Amino acid sequence: MSRTSTAFPIVVSGPSGAGKTTLVEHLLRSDPLVRRSVSTTTRPPRSGEKEGRDYLFVDRPHFERLKSGDLIEWAEVHGELYGTRRDFVEAELGSGRDVLLNIDIQGGDRVKRVFPVAVMVFILPPSFAALERRLRGRGDVSAADLKVRLENARVEISAGARYDYLVVNDDLERAGGELIAIVTAERCRRERKLSDFVDRLTR
Repeated sequence: MSRTSTAFPIVVSGPSGAGKTTLVEHLLRSDPLVRRSVSTTTRPPRSGEKEGRDYLFVDRPHFERLKSGDLIEWAEVHGELYGTRRDFVEAELGSGRDVLLNIDIQGGDRVKRVFPVAVMVFILPPSFAALERRLRGRGDVSAADLKVRLENARVEISAGARYDYLVVNDDLERAGGELIAIVTAERCRRERKLSDFVDRLTR
């Protein structure tokens, strides 16, 4: 199945603890036409991580050069830089695969400016109480960090109104099914179907 003319970025955002990564993995396992965006980072590889599969590892000077126009979005997290390379995303879209980016709302805004066709999905927890339980359950979040994450979650959730879709992650199977249904529905949009049909006729 070739979808070169109609492939699109899928941005998935949401507060820490909402279960974004679990839902993203569910979608990737279910749909071979969706490719995870591989971020570029300055942090060193961790045990078991592979270049090109988990991250694209570069040094800080190299990353600084990429910031001049080669990155769609970037951020500094705990002293290390992370970003999304434009050429990687464009190459995957050009091959007919939709590209999934699991990024924060600031990064999502930047992706939408570069790729107006991007599909924006925001993952919500069932409630703030459930979000707090999930964060506490990780066992590696201090009381101070928990407070910051919950405060950030309130800000992020308010920004979720800018997204195309909201998925409440109260049940993995149901929420995962909704995410898959969103991607399927977006592929069936009139303009994408028509573009794909015309592309096929002209081959």
